[in-house]
Amino acid sequence: MAFHISPAEFAALVQEAIASLPPQFAAALEEVLIEIKPRPSREQLRSVGLADDELLLGLYVGRPMTERSVQDGPALPDKVEIFQEDCELACDSREQLVREVRITVLHELGHHFGMDEDDLEALGYG
Repeated sequence: MAFHISPAEFAALVQEAIASLPPQFAAALEEVLIEIKPRPSREQLRSVGLADDELLLGLYVGRPMTERSVQDGPALPDKVEIFQEDCELACDSREQLVREVRITVLHELGHHFGMDEDDLEALGYG
């Protein structure tokens, strides 16, 4: 049970999710790199406590805005990775994939803004 689309179609879904953000949040994302990857690495799965056969739809890599200080030194840009194959494996239809991609993108960007799993769950992005 998986719904597959082309990489270009998937990228368009990610862009649609980003475009749906309110302007005040979208402006704060200029420093966040958003990458689409086929699947997570074994190291990425282990970093979040998942087994090799479990799905990881997205991952935030960086330091949340709420933990930053003007005294911080230079750092690499924050990054959100969205994993196409795992998103597709979690969905049975195009409609479900559109919804899942949007939730995944907003979930991972929520981490950038300092939200934890409970905050994201309360917003419906868990």
